[in-house]
Amino acid sequence: MSNQLLPSIESIIKASKELFKQTVEITQKSSIPDTQDIPIANPKKWLRIEDVICIFVDMKGSTLLSASKHDKSTASAYQLYTGTGVKIFHSFESPYIDVRGDGVLALFDSDKAHTALAAAVTFKTFANTVFKSLVSDKTELDIGSHMGIDIKTLLVKKIGLKSINGRTDRNNEVWAGRPVNMAAKLSSLSNDNELLISDRFFKKLKSDAALRTCGCPNDEKVNLWEEKDLSDDDRFDFNKAYSLGSNWCTKHGKEYCQILLDFDTE
Repeated sequence: MSNQLLPSIESIIKASKELFKQTVEITQKSSIPDTQDIPIANPKKWLRIEDVICIFVDMKGSTLLSASKHDKSTASAYQLYTGTGVKIFHSFESPYIDVRGDGVLALFDSDKAHTALAAAVTFKTFANTVFKSLVSDKTELDIGSHMGIDIKTLLVKKIGLKSINGRTDRNNEVWAGRPVNMAAKLSSLSNDNELLISDRFFKKLKSDAALRTCGCPNDEKVNLWEEKDLSDDDRFDFNKAYSLGSNWCTKHGKEYCQILLDFDTE
């Protein structure tokens, strides 16, 4: 590559190749660590966490927004969607939250499946009943929301430069594994106001409040979820997903949300 790259770049690539050949050190963790405890100093050290729940949400139709033509409306829409998303997931005590483009990634530990669902339905309700109408009123554009959830083992470490010339913004947490990708792909597959979850996350839901309606409006409880066949879609490493089209009930929403939160603390 001597005639292709600057000597300084050749040195970077050579060091990276040598690092690739070294043995990786994996440390098992029982829960999602604090961000400050995710390693960066040792480039070969990774943390491994079993059954991390990943919620991925992003705007549907955000390409209609234009920073060059409608900069104020675009800025307001992004702030409303992602800013509120971060605050909602934080209020449900997600151990890790990150902004990804026009969306948000939120992680929960494996024993918080019902809490994660409550957080997702809460954001879904906000996106459909508040965000969509406010943006439409301001821009006359149809901007909606995609959502997906998966659960599986993840590896994590910080990758980048720990500190350079007084800057500490040249690194970020990298979550390696299936669930982040699967949640993002489920999100992209979902329709507006639809939450898609993997069958392995669906199996974690045990509370009746997570599986059936409250009975409104006819005092008849029915299943909340519709099964979707993904066996012919090679993007996924599972064959079934489950779709939720409803939001929190206007009469019993707060009650059902609290039931789900309480279920994880019993």
